[in-house]
Amino acid sequence: MLRLENLTKEYDLAPAKGKPAQVIAADRINLQIADREIYGFVGPNGAGKTTTLKMICGLLAPTSGCVEVNGIDVEHRPEDAQRFIGYLADFFSLYDDLKVWEYLDYFARAYKIPAEKISARVSEVIAWVGLEPKRDAFIQGLSRGMKQRLGIARAVLHDPPVLVLDEPASGLDPKARVELKDLLKNLNREGKTILISSHVLSDLEEICTSVAIMEKGHLLRAGTLASVMQQSAEAAPSRRQIRIRIAGEGDGLLGWLSARDGVSDARPSANAPRGSSSVDFVFAGSDSALAALVRDLVMSGAPVCAVEGSAESFEQIYARLSGGEVM
Repeated sequence: MLRLENLTKEYDLAPAKGKPAQVIAADRINLQIADREIYGFVGPNGAGKTTTLKMICGLLAPTSGCVEVNGIDVEHRPEDAQRFIGYLADFFSLYDDLKVWEYLDYFARAYKIPAEKISARVSEVIAWVGLEPKRDAFIQGLSRGMKQRLGIARAVLHDPPVLVLDEPASGLDPKARVELKDLLKNLNREGKTILISSHVLSDLEEICTSVAIMEKGHLLRAGTLASVMQQSAEAAPSRRQIRIRIAGEGDGLLGWLSARDGVSDARPSANAPRGSSSVDFVFAGSDSALAALVRDLVMSGAPVCAVEGSAESFEQIYARLSGGEVM
């Protein structure tokens, strides 16, 4: 559905002392996104994500390379390509003095939807994104989450098969983020291919089929979520996530573990069972070294009741990759 081939964007800047005159925001990006995927696009601020998304939507011309949506070259046939794309920018305009249905009616006409179909389409989209109770509400009275829903409603008005969403979860409270994830899953079930950038990596891990990790204009990893996590695990086989739980209070457990060889990133676990304490940490030693650590902990008098191992989360993999440990 989407194909990026050697997509590059360079900016020429006024030379400044100690700074280059040219910045490469996206450097030879190659991606293929299949129909009906939810594709996560992650990276720190300044990584080139928004620049890449704007080139996909035809809002920026690439320096070199190309983007195709459903086989159509976005740069050379922008109007044809944009019929297939719905775009929600990280900051998008809303007209506070319009009602929800009026705002969508306005954009339906901008999208050249036939006049006789607009009313039904607006009603359909309002129901689709769960804004029926707010149909006649003024936009200025909507919550942040409701405004994000309205932005998505605008993006799907012309029924594009591809949605490009730039940080749609930004600024949302936990309840609104859950509602947004449910909405995106529903849109995907309805046949939409979704490309979404976000800093909330736990949310992406929950809903995405594939991910791309970007840093300083380069792709560090791209592929299915399972393959990216597997590649990262194979590249750092000695890094294991371990949780040790002890009965009772564990005030000294964190300090004891932090002082041991091979232990890093030690932190108290969330949601430890009542009456116990636990610590999560990364262990870079062998099985025998882990066994020796647990033995020493027991010998110190700690009432160890559980030792568990788990794979790295996507958030932990991203932190390691973007930190330059594994490329």
